[in-house]
Parts: sequence; C-alpha cells; structure tokens
Amino acid sequence: MSSDSGIGHVQTKLFHFAEDTEEPFRFQDGSALNNLRLAYETYGELNERKDNAVLVFHALSGSAHAAGINTDLPEADGLWTDECHVGWWDGYIGPGRAIDTNTFFVICANYIGGCYGSTDARSINPETGKPYGREFPMFTISDIVDSQLLLLDHLGIRTLHAAIGPSTGGMLTLNLATRYPDRVRNILPMSSGMTVSTLQRILNFEQIYAIEEDPDFNGGDYYDGEPPRRGLALARMIAHKTYVSLNTLEQRARGEIVRREPELRAYKLTNAMESYMLHQGQKFVERFDANTYLRIVSAWQRYDLLHDANVQTIKELFERCRHQRALVFSIDTDVCFYPEEQVELVRCMKNAGMNCHHITAHSDKGHDAFLLEPDLFAPHIDYLLKQRYRH
Repeated sequence: MSSDSGIGHVQTKLFHFAEDTEEPFRFQDGSALNNLRLAYETYGELNERKDNAVLVFHALSGSAHAAGINTDLPEADGLWTDECHVGWWDGYIGPGRAIDTNTFFVICANYIGGCYGSTDARSINPETGKPYGREFPMFTISDIVDSQLLLLDHLGIRTLHAAIGPSTGGMLTLNLATRYPDRVRNILPMSSGMTVSTLQRILNFEQIYAIEEDPDFNGGDYYDGEPPRRGLALARMIAHKTYVSLNTLEQRARGEIVRREPELRAYKLTNAMESYMLHQGQKFVERFDANTYLRIVSAWQRYDLLHDANVQTIKELFERCRHQRALVFSIDTDVCFYPEEQVELVRCMKNAGMNCHHITAHSDKGHDAFLLEPDLFAPHIDYLLKQRYRH
C-alpha cells in the first residue's frame, strides 16, 4: 500500500446535518430523514476569501477518500477493504498535483445513501431500532448534489472555484452547474454525458434486476441474514465490461486461473475470462452494499437535467451557465459513456454561449482511464484550475 500524492494519512470526517439545522433532510420524492450524516474528506487549506475550493464528485462505487491513505473507516461497517485504503484519485490530488493542494482546498464527500460513512440503508432507523433497509429513500442525482451543498454551507463556502467529477461524478457536476449556476465558476465533467443513453438504460436495468431477483435481497431487508452476494456480483460483472476496454480485459484475464470451487450450479468455468469476470464480481461484494448500488443506479436511470433544472430546452439550460468555463473530457475507447456523448454536450454548451473546451484522451484502457492514467488528464486540469484562479 503506497501513496505518492504527498497527502499522507488522512481521516474521514462526518458532517451531521443536525449541527446546522433542526429541519430534516428532504428528498426530491417528498420523503424526509432526521439526523443524516455525510462522510467527507478535505485536503489543503481554505483561504480567507474562501474562493479556492474545489469539489470532487466520486464515481458510482467511490468514496469520500480521494487522496492519501486511510486504513480505517468504522462507519463503513466492514466494507472498508484493503482496496479502499489508498485514495481513489490519489494521482490527481496533492501538493504540485493537477488539483494542487498548495493552492486549492479540495472537498470530496460520499454520496448520501452511500455505504462509506454517510447515512445509508444499513443505518439504524431511530423509529424502529433496525436498519432502514428497503425504507431508505430512492434518492436522485439532485438529492446527492443538494446534500453536498449543505456541506459546503457548513464549511462556509458559497462559490466553488471548480467542480469536477468522472463518470457519474460528471453527471453530478452538470447537475450542480445547471441547477445552481452561481455556486461554481469552472466545471470539469469527465467521461460523462447529459442524458441516459439507450444502452446505459438497458445495462442499468439489467443490474437492478440482478440484485432484486437474488432471493437473499428480500426487498432490501437483508441485514439480519445473508446479503445478496450473487445478485450484486452479477450486477458488477454486467457493468465491469463497460469500464475496461476489451483489449485490457483480455490482457488481465491471461493470468487468471480458472477457479475450481463450485461457483455455479451446473456450468463449469472453461476459460480465464470467465474466471476473471467472476473474480471481479466476488471481490466487489466484499466492499460494497447492494442497497447503495441499487439506489445509485436507480438515480442514474432518472437523471434528467431539464427536469431537475425546471427548464424546457437544452439551450435554456446552459445559457444560465455562460459565466462558467467548462473543460469536458472524452476517452476514445470509452464504451460506458461513448465519446459521441461528450461531443453533443460540448455542442450544446457552445450553442448556448458557454466558454467550453473539449479534450479527448487516447487510451487503450477504456472508461477507467480516468482512474488508471492521470497523466493523460492532469496537465489540462492543472492549466484550467490555475489559469482561472487569481491569488
């Protein structure tokens, strides 16, 4: 386990909504919960003007732990495996890095409903004394953004220097930028899009179905028994093939040994690729919760920028963002958010008069290049953030 960011060891912090307000947190569907908490980490120092803040949104299975080393998160309740200890964006954040903590104050928060420290379906419902389970709200992208804006209010930050996020984090970035345009000056959505594509909708539904059809899921009330391991593993396998290019999958699978234990009822594993995919699913269930996964994918399915911003047209949506500067990233081998999606996003931004730049990273790694190859993105991020920042 090693970190090159210069951040060192960090500890996840907890923001309890009750500290700032006696009102419950209200979700978009009308439901409300009291005493919610949000797990978050910060790096660098907030200056006196409080104008150097950069908010990082994590992707679907990420956490608040974006940089440095964190070996213990009790609130994760056993899901904080070795794989989580080094920050998921350790290559981007730190002194002298693309998001330079010598200059910027960086915040990353776990989604509300996330299983890495924020209040989620495993948390105890004070009314029943049992985990929320199926009763935990089916939150939306807007709910996630709204909860994090309350965290920014708590930290005394009115306007962000920048918001940046890869994958589903890019969807959150666009939601923030268009619903609260005065709260951010620069936006950097990476490998993301402004709509849910037909293929994404199909793949997401397959994952939802895999989890819900696992007999152990029990509608979401499984915390006093066996978790839905098979359903969650299958959901991860469905998604994983869109995160990594086929060439990379083949290279990784070459060293896999076909597993001998009876993982399937009748079919016997016949090649290394099957073993590799099964391993990815099995590894994932050790560090993630099915209810969290189901809710995040459900939020993705209901992603609708026009509806959430209460506007009728895409032009109207982005016209309110004319004061912002956007840097949009594509990955040429991405089959989760195809590059055509970012091309359309940039076209719409420019048509509305936004100052927008588009960078395509050439990688053989596929969608996950934003995690695996920071050198492809870092110079562009560094340039935008520092060019637009006045000391």
